[in-house]
Amino acid sequence: MKLIDKYILRHFILNFLFGLLCFVLIFIMVDLFENLDRFIDRKLTIGMLALYYTYFIPDILKLITPVGMLIASLFTVSRFVNYSELTAMKSAGISIYRYLLPILTFGVIITVFAVYFNGWVVPQSNRLKYKFEREVLGRNTVSGNIANIYIQDKINRVIIINNYEKATQICSNTSIFISNKDTLTHITKKVDIVSMKWDFEKKDWKITTAFLREFKSIDNESLNIIKDVYLSSIQNIDKINLDPQTLEKKQLKPEELNLSEFKEFIDNLEASGQEVSREKVDYYSIISFPFANIITIIFGVSISSNKRKGGAALHFGISLIVSFIYLGFVKISQVFGYNGDLNPMFTAWLANICFLAVSLVNFYRLNN
Repeated sequence: MKLIDKYILRHFILNFLFGLLCFVLIFIMVDLFENLDRFIDRKLTIGMLALYYTYFIPDILKLITPVGMLIASLFTVSRFVNYSELTAMKSAGISIYRYLLPILTFGVIITVFAVYFNGWVVPQSNRLKYKFEREVLGRNTVSGNIANIYIQDKINRVIIINNYEKATQICSNTSIFISNKDTLTHITKKVDIVSMKWDFEKKDWKITTAFLREFKSIDNESLNIIKDVYLSSIQNIDKINLDPQTLEKKQLKPEELNLSEFKEFIDNLEASGQEVSREKVDYYSIISFPFANIITIIFGVSISSNKRKGGAALHFGISLIVSFIYLGFVKISQVFGYNGDLNPMFTAWLANICFLAVSLVNFYRLNN
């Protein structure tokens, strides 16, 4: 890495971290004042508040990282312009494109990391945050029972649970449908289970009473009554891929699910015949949103590389305006995706596509 690249990157990264710190503090202060009465009523200590906001910070970073990139671009380039350093670079034969290279490289690295961070780290911190809210603040409480659970365990096996009680880990009125692998519409076996309880030692479900029906043909049906056995020991029934942890995930909010769990959640909803446009838009948005980091860099460099009056306050204001416009555009486009008017993947990327086009046109117009 050349000395000039290190010089540019050092200023950019410092401004980026400064921007993140400012917005994290703003978010925390706003949330603190909004919930101060609740915190006082619950007698939260300083340590408990610190723990709560530690869980909250990753979700804040997910939202403000592109804003931090925009602030860093505006502050860094405008400084070089005001001190005529950019003019000196151009006189030395360094084009604006070459100047942009180390910043864009840093942006790409942050974007790749942000996809992982937003998809796996943030859901885990949200899970801890919601757990804290449920146990300490009394918010977002969940029921001790989960009703009407639908799971496609295999391509030819569907499990429907009428009720699951978390405290006792007992499933009531469970049905398992097994169909022919070649013709999935033809059910070959059905198991109706009155009650089954999870056994931690055996890692299996202990059945009290079950009714096993086998459909060999339209006129040929057999019925066996089974009592006090483990589910995996029933003849011709493989062990199901289901445990209490999987069932309890059904009560988690989408923002508590990592990308893999979210995809599985969508697949299960889709297999049950439910409309999943909203969930797909949210899923693809988790992947698309980090790419706003690159777009804001291009936009910030393009509007700050030309000398104009105004200081840090102006650039900070520009950052806020652009961020609100971008987020507003995202929310408006999501409405069309939620309604099924637009393809979910296209909806998630629409804001990025539009703002990238505007950024590139603006960059080319001001620097050529």
